[in-house]
Amino acid sequence: MSTNVAPRDTLDLAPPAVAQGWFASAKNRTLLIGGVALLTLVFLFGGDNWLLILNVTMIAAIATLGLNVLSGYAGQISLGITFFMGIGAYTAAWLGGSPPVFPGDPVGLNLTFLIWLPAAGILAALAGALIGPTALRLRGFYLAIVTLALVFIGLYLFKNARGLTGGPQGRTFPAPGFGDFSFANPTPVFGITLTTNQWYFLLFVVVLGLAALFVHNLIHSRAGRAFEAVRDNEVGAALIGVNRFHAKMGAFIVSSFLAGIAGALWAAYPGGYAEPNTWNLTLAIQFVAAMLVGGVASVWGSILGAAFVFALPLALDTFAIIPVSASTTGLTSGDLSAIFYGLLIIVFLIFEPGGVIGLARRGQTWFQRLEEQRKGGEAAAGTAPTEAGL
Repeated sequence: MSTNVAPRDTLDLAPPAVAQGWFASAKNRTLLIGGVALLTLVFLFGGDNWLLILNVTMIAAIATLGLNVLSGYAGQISLGITFFMGIGAYTAAWLGGSPPVFPGDPVGLNLTFLIWLPAAGILAALAGALIGPTALRLRGFYLAIVTLALVFIGLYLFKNARGLTGGPQGRTFPAPGFGDFSFANPTPVFGITLTTNQWYFLLFVVVLGLAALFVHNLIHSRAGRAFEAVRDNEVGAALIGVNRFHAKMGAFIVSSFLAGIAGALWAAYPGGYAEPNTWNLTLAIQFVAAMLVGGVASVWGSILGAAFVFALPLALDTFAIIPVSASTTGLTSGDLSAIFYGLLIIVFLIFEPGGVIGLARRGQTWFQRLEEQRKGGEAAAGTAPTEAGL
């Protein structure tokens, strides 16, 4: 995938050279403190509706990060992210689900959350390692078609593997927890009582933070530079000694791992129930939209894109901004949301390929130029000759 965005992601809106001292900037520290304060206020006073929206958005951001590693940083077009999310979800169900009570019930080993969540990512990564050597022989449109086929193959497999998935009617998924404590039915901890959504919020903040830090460090490593070299020019990357196959496979495996983690959390929250149709093409396109709208090859862009594509429709439905039932125009809130982020994709691809992050960088550059012009004007005024000195 060829893009016009900066080749290296930063956790800032500034150029890469400046980003090395991210925390040294007073403005960045202020933004960080302000963001933490805002999240704290929502956590304490936002209520379950806002927390539900934020929780779903954070899970979507993890999956979008995974897609961005493969398509944004390594330049390999993929539409098959929901296949790997399904692998992760059913791995979690198999390892963490309850043992079958009646014949025909889905299998479950009732293992702890500390086992089934990382295992969901690992098995999805193994699936990526098995599929990658074949899929990555192709490029561009052909690779997109192959990964698109994975979605439909996955739907067929998930619907027919009844012992694992519960068949077309779906199955329940385990809730995260530690020992006797469950995030789905929390009990007071050290005398502190929090709601289910508050506990999930704390969990998802940690998982998303670790995923974002992992991707950020990966992209700034030697492997990340290899991803970017392959994306920008495969022939040039080979000439400077980059193993193109290893770089593509590395990106494919990391992307699959993050998708598996996101799939396990997606199925476990909020109700702990999902059916095979959950992992469909529409969901895959939403993640592509989140990556494009937020910003290709950007950690912050993945998070912001997930907010635009996933949080907005939830907010419209939750707060009844648009009636859920069909209106006189025959459009539901879901229809209008799909139209909205479809238009966002078109607008950003035409006018700002860098997405929201690219737009913010342009705005920051513009303000910096205004500030420099203002300071230059003040300096010129301060050195101008006066009438008394003539």
